[in-house]
Amino acid sequence: MARYTGPACRLCRREGTKLFLKGDRCTSGKCAIDRRNTAPGQHGAANKKMREYGMQLREKQKTKRYYGVLEKQFLNYYEEADRKEGMTGENLLVLLERRLDNVIYRMGLGESRRDARQVVLHGHVTVNGKKVNIPSFIVKAGDVVAIKESSRDEGKFKTLVENLQTNLIPKWLELNKEALSAKVVTLPAREDIDFPFEEQLIVELYSK
Repeated sequence: MARYTGPACRLCRREGTKLFLKGDRCTSGKCAIDRRNTAPGQHGAANKKMREYGMQLREKQKTKRYYGVLEKQFLNYYEEADRKEGMTGENLLVLLERRLDNVIYRMGLGESRRDARQVVLHGHVTVNGKKVNIPSFIVKAGDVVAIKESSRDEGKFKTLVENLQTNLIPKWLELNKEALSAKVVTLPAREDIDFPFEEQLIVELYSK
């Protein structure tokens, strides 16, 4: 499966904001945005005026990179969101939040979404007691997502749980630290997504 394998910090610099792609590094003094907040490349520091299309494109790229999905995948999410009732932009963000790799990250069991994706791909995760190794799996209300029992004693998960800040767990997840599991008590709402997205710009871009 195709996947971006280049420097993660380069993506943050291109979007001009922290996308939290490298876990603790993003909150340390080593963060690329804090050290050099210019776009990568020879002309990255140039002060360019952003036109309407450019703003729409950058918002789409920022959202896509924040959740770690590729172009065709993102378009599929948009088309599904457009078919649903309600606001297309909000539907899109809710769909992305419901990805299994994002749920593992929101549970605090991945240092970043990229790390959470590896946790899923390596077969450490179950949904309702059945192993699921597809990061794009969409959870539903009532689903129970857990680290499988044979993986719970791994040092990686023990360390993450010890440092887990339960106040950062979104309210749509009910966490059980002892079982390394969480129940999806309700679907996420727009106000549960704390990153400053301007989803209307994405809708405008795809509506052209």
